[in-house]
Amino acid sequence: MKNANVIKRMEMIRFSITESNKATYYQKVAYTILNEQGDPWAYFSEGYDKLRSIESFEGSLFDAAGKKLKSLKKTDIKDVSGSDDASLADDNRVKWHSFFYKNYPFTVEYEVEVRYKGTMFLPRWVPQERPVMGVQQSTLTVISPAANPLRYKMFNYKAEPAITTDAKSNKVYTWEVKDILPAESEYAAPAWSQLTSSVFMTTEKFMLEDYEGSNASWKDFGRFVYDLKKEKDVLPDDVKQKVHQLADGIPDQKEKIRKLYEYMQQNTRYISIQLGVGGWQPFDAKYVSTKRYGDCKALSNYMYSLLKEAGIRSVYTVITAGDDDNYLLTDLPFSQFNHAILFVPNGKDTTWLECTSQTVAPGYVGGSTANRYALAIDENGGTLVRTPKYGVNENLEIRNTTATINEEGHLSAVIKTKYMAEQQDRLHAVINGLSKDKLMEFLKEDIELATYDVKSFSYKEEKGIIPVIDETLDLVADNYATVSGKRLFVIPNIITRTNRKLKADEDRKHDLVLGFEFRDIDSTEIKIPAGYTPESVPQDVKIESKFGKYAASVKLAGDKITYYRHYEHYSGRFPPAAYAELLKFYESIYKADRNKVVLVKNEQPSKGF
Repeated sequence: MKNANVIKRMEMIRFSITESNKATYYQKVAYTILNEQGDPWAYFSEGYDKLRSIESFEGSLFDAAGKKLKSLKKTDIKDVSGSDDASLADDNRVKWHSFFYKNYPFTVEYEVEVRYKGTMFLPRWVPQERPVMGVQQSTLTVISPAANPLRYKMFNYKAEPAITTDAKSNKVYTWEVKDILPAESEYAAPAWSQLTSSVFMTTEKFMLEDYEGSNASWKDFGRFVYDLKKEKDVLPDDVKQKVHQLADGIPDQKEKIRKLYEYMQQNTRYISIQLGVGGWQPFDAKYVSTKRYGDCKALSNYMYSLLKEAGIRSVYTVITAGDDDNYLLTDLPFSQFNHAILFVPNGKDTTWLECTSQTVAPGYVGGSTANRYALAIDENGGTLVRTPKYGVNENLEIRNTTATINEEGHLSAVIKTKYMAEQQDRLHAVINGLSKDKLMEFLKEDIELATYDVKSFSYKEEKGIIPVIDETLDLVADNYATVSGKRLFVIPNIITRTNRKLKADEDRKHDLVLGFEFRDIDSTEIKIPAGYTPESVPQDVKIESKFGKYAASVKLAGDKITYYRHYEHYSGRFPPAAYAELLKFYESIYKADRNKVVLVKNEQPSKGF
């Protein structure tokens, strides 16, 4: 119970696969909720769709002494849509229940059975769901036909599973854990499922509705994906004519790609469509051309079709998108993807295309799909490839500030910033998604100053393989500098201060995984009020580490403070022992970013008679 918010008392999961590639999932689990932070585990949900049906859903509530207080009734179970606002049509539904009990500690027990129509998507086993959970006992049993071997990858499970044969000659695999202690969350740790006991699994052969596939290799899995989109690249005649009108006569292939990509962006929009096999099978090019919308699969296939008509070979690619979801189990082929993109191969000059965006330029994929494995799909099957990595030379933020401070400490500043690559991703989404009024509201809440107002702003975008946004802000901040008697305390780093502070951890257990590389360069000039001279000016700061480097300097000449800052942050995986150095690196930068210039007002000599 130490450091725990919830205890998993028992869990039994049984997954039975039949020869016909159907399966039954059964789970019985009990959680003891120790405090309010454990409440999420008093809530239980199960999803269903065209490929899964919920056969039973039961639950009970027990008090601290183990006395049953309530059993849930069918009318207590909520049944809601599992879709989001971007979905035009899907069949995702969720059944859920919570006892909403608050007399801690208490225990909930849930039991559910789900029928699977197909075995493309198998559950994974992570008994300790979060570090704040203690686990008394959890068992996973998988029953699989001998003719369709189970493939699996384990993390932090010391033994092999117990493997037996049942009366029907099926293979029976059993994993069990007991007495797992809660753990403290660690900054920049690897994915949780790789730190605790977990099992990822798949069958060698699988079915998705009427489509058969194989996970024997990435090439085999890729053939399955290719078959789903095969012969869906036929365009209507009018669109074919438009392709030739746009592309014929242009000698440069990249310019052809740009023209066709912009045509696709201007004539389609992204809408998610997830219906059964439609979660993996794109709508054909004619459908997208007529309806003028599609999901990531349909839009990527449509762009593929436009390029094909222009005589340009492109490669349909499936990938896992998301800021924290870039780890692929490369040695266990199976469905690990949630997104589709495209690329036009040309050696080191390959052009990547994110087809769901109506605003990005061809060649740029963005942080959600950068620097990770993806599966390229063609008629030969699947091949693992890597998407572009954006490092310190691409992820730039260059800021020039001209400011004035008066005797009351009020600041007025014009701040010009150039954001590049992943540094501009968030801002690109904001300025392309908000009205001018909403953008002003955003800016008035986004800058980390105590009190300020944005008088005006402007943006200029340069689209390209490395996109650039130029931002100009005219802002004022009351009481920016601290006035104390005849002294004025000024922090010359106005809006580029880091907020990252780590807590000491002498017992760091896991590797450090730092993913985002960047370079920030700041130049600031602040005009100070007349009659002030420096009492204290920070010394130059220079920090170098395996994690990056930092330099800052402050100069005062006449009535101007000149500040310069250069910060580079590297990516990589580092051993636990490196945590102390990272802590010191961040602490030193945090402190340096807040160094103050102390100005003192000159005494005015008294006038004689």
